[in-house]
Formats: sequence, structure tokens, C-alpha cells
Amino acid sequence: MLRLWLLFVSVLIASFAVLGWIGVRIYQEMPPIVAKVVTTDGRTVIDEGDISAGQNVWQSLGGMEVGSVWGHGSYVAPDWTADYLHREAVFILDRWAEEEFGAPFGEIDEERQGQLIARLSKQFRSNDYDPETGVLTIDPLRAEAFDANIEHYSTVFIDGNEDYAIPAGAVSSTERLRQLTTFYFWTSWASVATRP
Repeated sequence: MLRLWLLFVSVLIASFAVLGWIGVRIYQEMPPIVAKVVTTDGRTVIDEGDISAGQNVWQSLGGMEVGSVWGHGSYVAPDWTADYLHREAVFILDRWAEEEFGAPFGEIDEERQGQLIARLSKQFRSNDYDPETGVLTIDPLRAEAFDANIEHYSTVFIDGNEDYAIPAGAVSSTERLRQLTTFYFWTSWASVATRP
């Protein structure tokens, strides 16, 4: 009987040691919470504290009860990380296609689509985050996509969206909606940018 107790205690100790080690590694490897996001031409897109405030807005909506972030949560609404990233990518690809080929992205040939997708992938993966200052620098077109996503999310969270099971007035002000969008931007940036 003593042998079974010793085995039980050693399994408990080993299990908690592994959990502790994983917890430390998660803390060490977590993506940085960006202090500020600016464009290459100097426009401030996200100010200090906006991302954390946006996370608080998301949590006040029910957090993982209303969609998911990074794939963790319910599936009543979409994964907001993927939703934001998809909308940003579509916005940029359509803009580039219109400017360079005179047609929306979906109407240009596959070779040109591949060219634009490769450029988009390179832009999204590049990490222009300065860990010393906490500033992330992005292309002005990404800032325009951010503004377009704010407009989209206002139709979801302020006007309500039955498909997402989100009632009208879920987010009470445009400022809180902007903060929520900054949180979605950060989750998408952290999921796609190359880590330093």
C-alpha cells in the first residue's frame, strides 16, 4: 500500500512540475502587447492601452462565449482573429488589384492573384515591432483596412447581427467598438507575424 501512495505522490509531483514548466514557457513565449501602432507615414492607428481596453470590451461581451480568439472559444460567432485577418487581406488584395490591374482581385487571372498573394504574405509576416519602444509600424494600407473593419464591426456589434447571435447595442459606443477592433487587430497580427 505504501508503494502505491509513493507512486501516486510521484505522479502528482511530476504532473505539477510539467504544468509549472508549461506555464512559465507560455509566459516567456507570449506575443507582446503592442503599446502603439503607427503607419510608415506617421499616423497613429492604435494608442497605448487601446488593445487591453479592447480585450476588456471583448470580455464584457462574454469573451469566448461569443465567438473565439485564436480558435479558443465557442462557435456561435466566428473566430474573430480569422475574421479580422480575412477581411484585412481581402481589403488589401482588392485595393492592389484595382490599382495595378484595374479590376477587383476575384476578376484578375491566377498568375496575378498569386503575385499579389505572395506580396500580401510577405507584408503580413514581416514583423516591424520594436520591442524597445513597444511600437509596431504598419503600411498605411493596413491602417485603411483597420478603418474598414471598424465600419464592418459596427454593423455587427452596434446594429446587431442575427447570424452571429449578437443583439443590437452589444457594444454601446463607437469608442468601445474601436477598442474592440484594436484587440482583433492585435490577435490577427500576433497570429501571422514572424516572431522576433
